[in-house]
Amino acid sequence: MKKILSLTLLFILVTSLHAVKRHVPTAPDFTLPGVNGDTIHLYDYKGKVIILDFWATWCPPCKAEIPGFIKMMKEYKGKPFTVIGVALDAPKRVDEFYKKYKMNYPVAYGNREIARMYGGIRGIPTTFVLDKKMRIVKKFVGYRSKETFIEIIEKLLNE
Repeated sequence: MKKILSLTLLFILVTSLHAVKRHVPTAPDFTLPGVNGDTIHLYDYKGKVIILDFWATWCPPCKAEIPGFIKMMKEYKGKPFTVIGVALDAPKRVDEFYKKYKMNYPVAYGNREIARMYGGIRGIPTTFVLDKKMRIVKKFVGYRSKETFIEIIEKLLNE
């Protein structure tokens, strides 16, 4: 009897641990206006590894990260990867910044609602890494080097 009870408890424990490990939150979908008059719908990018970056033009750490994102877009061209910027700033400033820095990835104009959907963006940059199934794999608040993102991207591209 003890053996059956022990095996049952072990089975329940293993099953519940496996379920916990698999639960990864799915990124909230959105549709936002973007730079150049386009519309950015997050789930149009399903099947790609995504860096979703909440940023602003006046933010020094944001400015420091953007060149790395531009380089990654060039380095991963042709692979299922993209960066999507969500600018929490005035559209006119974003447009000027986008052109000046020659940003080569989609940038949307964010708002309070999108910030709320992602748990309340309390500091910028706040960057989410999404896998090909639109699950949030990692969240970073504050500046991170290009190398930090590359390590995660490589792993997700090979899954």
